[in-house]
Parts: sequence; structure tokens; C-alpha cells
Amino acid sequence: MPPRERLSIAQVTPHPWGGHHEINEFVARVGRELAERGHRVVVAAPSESRRALRESRRAIAAAGERPAALFDGSWPGERAGGDGGPPVLALGSGIPMPRGPRPRAAPLPLDASRALEALLGGVELDVVHVHDPFAPSLASAGLRHSHSLNVGSFHEPSERTLSTQVARPLVEIFLGRLDARTVSCRATEALMERFFPGAYDLVAPGADAAVEPWWPGGGRDGDPSERPRIAFCLEEERGALRLFLRAIRRLPLELEWEVAVWIGDSADVRVAQRLRDRVRIVRAREADPEAIIAAADVACAASGGPRVAPTLLRKALATGAVPVASHIPLYEELLEDGERGLLFPPGDTITLAGQLERLVASAALRRELAGKARGAVRDWGAVADQVEDVYERITARRHDPRGNPELRRRVARRREIHVDLHMHTDHSSDCATPVETLLATAREVGLGAIAITDHNEVSGALAARELADQFGVKVILAEEVKTAEQGEVIGLFLSERIERGMTMAETIAEIRRQGGLVYVPHPFDRLHSVPDYEHLLGIVDEIDILEVFNPRVALTAFNEEAERFAAKYRIVPGAGSDSHVAQALGSVRIRVHDFDGPQEFLEAMRNADIVHKRRNLIYVQALKLLQTGGGRGGRRRSGGPTVRARSGKR
Repeated sequence: MPPRERLSIAQVTPHPWGGHHEINEFVARVGRELAERGHRVVVAAPSESRRALRESRRAIAAAGERPAALFDGSWPGERAGGDGGPPVLALGSGIPMPRGPRPRAAPLPLDASRALEALLGGVELDVVHVHDPFAPSLASAGLRHSHSLNVGSFHEPSERTLSTQVARPLVEIFLGRLDARTVSCRATEALMERFFPGAYDLVAPGADAAVEPWWPGGGRDGDPSERPRIAFCLEEERGALRLFLRAIRRLPLELEWEVAVWIGDSADVRVAQRLRDRVRIVRAREADPEAIIAAADVACAASGGPRVAPTLLRKALATGAVPVASHIPLYEELLEDGERGLLFPPGDTITLAGQLERLVASAALRRELAGKARGAVRDWGAVADQVEDVYERITARRHDPRGNPELRRRVARRREIHVDLHMHTDHSSDCATPVETLLATAREVGLGAIAITDHNEVSGALAARELADQFGVKVILAEEVKTAEQGEVIGLFLSERIERGMTMAETIAEIRRQGGLVYVPHPFDRLHSVPDYEHLLGIVDEIDILEVFNPRVALTAFNEEAERFAAKYRIVPGAGSDSHVAQALGSVRIRVHDFDGPQEFLEAMRNADIVHKRRNLIYVQALKLLQTGGGRGGRRRSGGPTVRARSGKR
């Protein structure tokens, strides 16, 4: 198997670093595994530590000059997963709302969002991996500022979290930037599919089987089976602890059993007087939850929601403790509906007590269930393997930016010309510009070549090619083709008309059959017929040129989104005026070395510059406003064209 590509990766968590949180454990364990395999990994997390914030601020500033400084061994701050793990950048604790301008003399605070923007904009990264990127959070800010390939992992979001997301269309746009999505369990996948449909890979977290056990008062000696040990760790809501303690009070004292309750840094827990020799309270300074569970025979998870702790059950399954858990979808999935442990209805103290009593009384039942659970949870190395596979899949879609160096060197010796790659004539149903007027205007504004891209028609381009020598303008025969359900695509350097209404794949195959280039116009303009993100990912290998600037799009953000997509997939960027009137021709143009045929043109485009004049753009945007604004200007009447601006004079 060939070695994997060494990647630069940022893992962004929305939860403050340092406390017990399942997402942070995932980030730390996977991040360390990836770093040990040679990948360059950095973790970004919220923090309120002033010292950590200062160190991170200096590190981000230094990375602007020398990006390797983030990943080398000189990092003075905390590392994920301990020594040798990836550095953890502390980026503040707040995601502020936009605010007004400040006086020039007042320094801007390095809040979380600004710091993350500086990191993701100043360091070249292959992958930005965000965890539960729901707004407002550091993870959602990471998705907003990322210029890299994006992976989103969804762990255990609640239905309340998803249903109360503000500005849902905006959240959908940001989630649309994800190039891969993973979920920690099928229950999460079903929930995400309801609110944000998409393709999700199941990447379940891991757990360590080899954990040093610890038990209060008993050390590490003795056979736990002689006096069964029950563990409860307060990583769910406090109501789960109250339910558990009520159930413990129902256990017969004539049976041999003992309990350890890990409470972390929480306040004291009161235990009934008659149970004090059976129930021990353990604080964070004494032991970790993993050590308690590793020494236990039975582990209980009693949450009814919203705060759940599936990691507790995974650790129990990995170390041989039999889980007893409330019957909620996530816990049911982990226990395979009772095959790997026992379940009880949420909030049902009597049934919980009964299930605990069954396990305390029967060593055979404990052995049977522990045997069924063996191998149910993977180690963290296997999880990192799967995460690497996801990264490899999306990075493999990136285009090779080298192209054909020899051909490009040959083209680079020629003179430069200006090209407009997107325009229409009166052979399109929504344009009134005659072919002769278009050619005359192209010559007048200094264009050396134009691509005529009429809608579902090449007759205008054919007519222009016949007249091209008279005007001294090179004509690229092209067509903007409407596919069946996946938006529009332009074929450049065609020889004949392509029928509308085929699938995107069939349309691209026809462009290829004619020896043409695949040009995707206005890819994120939701006011045009465009392929959605999923379809765009499906054809990313086939795209030769992606239009990153079109002055007729309604919002600048659509062009910016296209620019991001082209950059992260290393697709050759293109631009065109999308002119429907002669006055707009050349408002956006490409300065490129002269070319002969599609392959030379593609190589010339790798070194091209996009040029536009602000005055022309304002004019084109005004025309677009007439077409889309308010239901008045631009509405057709009696079958006439949308805009009949002056097409014969300038």
C-alpha cells in the first residue's frame, strides 16, 4: 500500500479545552494518532486562560511568516493527548456579533472568531475538521473562515439544538461547505438527516481496553467477582445521579455489592447513612472515570436526555464492565437493544434497581453479556484509520495544479490577449444583442477572444465564427446547456449543439466527445439554475474551469463561495461578463496568453489574471437589479426579452 500524503490539518472543537468532554477526547485521541503518523495537526479550542491566549496569539502571528512553527516541537503550550500530541491553540471564549468601526488608535481584541480567521487565513491547510459546527460556536466560525477542504463531525446534537438553530438558511449555506460529513452513531445520523439532509459516514469513537483500574478503598487487588462493583460517573445531567442513587437504595443489602460514584469537581453528594459502607464518592483529583470503569463489573448510564454520555458505555464495553443504561436511541444502539447490556425505561427507578440486582446476583449473566460485548468498540488507532480514509477521499478529488508544464511554457512565450468567457446573443431566448453588434463591441473594448455561450444553442456562436476574421476577434464555439435537474454547464470549444435536458453526467460526456472543456458558470448563485453542492462534488473531477467571478450574480458572497471552492479543489478559475447586452461585454475579462485549441487554452488559464473595472460592474449590477428586483423591472411582457438595453451603440 503506497504511503499516505502528509497533510496539514486543523481540528476545531466548540468546547473549552481541559474539561471532560467527549468531543474533546475524540479530537485529542485522533489528533495524536494522526500526528504520530506524520501529519501536521493543530487543535483550535475555546479558552479563558490569559496565558494560553497570549501564547496562541504569538503562535498565530509567527505562523504568518513561518507556518511550520505551529507544527514543530517548539510549541510551549498544551498538547492534545499529552506530550508529543498536536498543539492546542487557545482562541478565546466568545464569538461576538459584528460591531461598528473602532477608533484607529484602539487595538482590536483577539476574540475567538478573529483569531480563528487569522489562523485559517494565514496558514495553508489541507483539511479543516470541525466538530458539531452549530452557530454560534468556534466550530461554526471555523467553517465560515475556512479556505480548505472541510470535514464536519456530528457527535450527539439534541433535537432541541437542531430545531432552534437561528438563521437556518445561513446555517445550511455554511454546512453546504462541508466536503465530507461524519456521525458518531446512527441515531445522530437519523437526526441530522431530518434537519440537514446529506451523505454521512459513520465514524464511531473508540475506547481503550488497556486501562489501569482503580477502586476506592480496594486499590487494584482482589477479585471483583467476589463483591460485584458498580460504577457511576457524573458525565450526564445531575438528574441521572439522583435516579441512580434512588435505585441503589432499593438493592438488597444481603447481596454483596459496592458502588463508586465519580463526581469530578462537583459539590458533595449525600448518601444515605445505611449505604455509606457500600457507596464511595470519588473526586477528579483521586481518579479518572476510565480507571473507575475499568475496575468495575457493572457501569450505569441513567440519562433520559438531553445530556448523554455514550463514551461511558464505550469504555465499559471495551474494559469488560457490563452496561446498564436508559432505553434511549443512542444507548440502545451501543448496547444492540440489550444484547451487550441491560436497558431500563428512562426515569424508571424500580426497573433500574431490578436490572442492577440481576447483575449483582448472577456472575453467569455478567460473563455472558461481557462476552457478547467483546470487540464491540474499536481502539483509537482504528478510528484514526477511518478518519484518514475520509481525508484521503476528499483530497484525492483535488486537481493536479501542474497540468502540462511543457505546453504551458510554450504558450507563455506568446502575446497576451483579453478574453471574455461568458456572453449571449439574440440566439438566446433572453438576449437581444445581434451577433454583429457583439463582435463590433468586443473589438471596441479590446477583447482578443470571446466565448459565445448561448442557452442551449450554438447557432449564434457559429454565425460569429463566420464573421470573426472581419472583426479581428477569435471566437470560441460554446453553449450553456440546461441539464435535466442539476443546473447549467458550459461546454467550451464545441463543434455542434448539445441537446438540453440530459443528466449532468451525460452532458459532460457529450462535451468530452466533442473535445471540449467543461466550464461551470455561476456555481453558487441560487438565483440561477445551478448544481447543488452534492452534485458539484460528484462532478468535481470533470470540471476544467470554474467561474469564480460573474458580475451578474445578485450577491457578492456567491462569487466568494465559488472562489473558495476552486481554490480548495485546485480547479482552474475562470470569469465572464455573462453579458446579455453589449454594454456589459468585457466588464470582466481574463488576461491570458494567446492559445490555439482547448488544451493550450487550459494551460494558458493556469497563469491567467482576472481583470474588471468597477464602473462597468456597477452598470452590470444595475441591469441585474432590473431583472430580479421587486417584481417590476425585468419582467417580460408579451414574450419580449427580459432586458432590451441599447445593443447597437455604446
